Amino acid sequence: MTYLPYALSVWIFVCGLYGIVSSRNLIHITVCVSVCQSATYVLLLAIGYRKHGTAPIFSDMPTRGRTIVDPIVQSLTLTDIVVSVAVAALLLTFALKVFEHHHSLDPGEIAGLKG
Repeated sequence: MTYLPYALSVWIFVCGLYGIVSSRNLIHITVCVSVCQSATYVLLLAIGYRKHGTAPIFSDMPTRGRTIVDPIVQSLTLTDIVVSVAVAALLLTFALKVFEHHHSLDPGEIAGLKG
């Protein structure tokens, strides 16, 4: 068992998190959130990976002695992709509305967010 996919997932997440923390543009923040969400794809696929695993189709092959990949993890990954597209669309819509109202994408220049 190798820990490389887990380390890759953490590295992708940290890179996205650094981009979120250091960014001064709402569009860049949205892209960095998408990068953080892509770390979950790698993590889910690493969890569901089985060496020499085959697809979980049982109709034409004997199941004895076969290593089968878990289909639940694959469906969770597809669901995660759909959720990340919806989140990206929502954040880009918010960024567009902020730009229309404040004429800036810099979070520091938005007067309504100063506390």
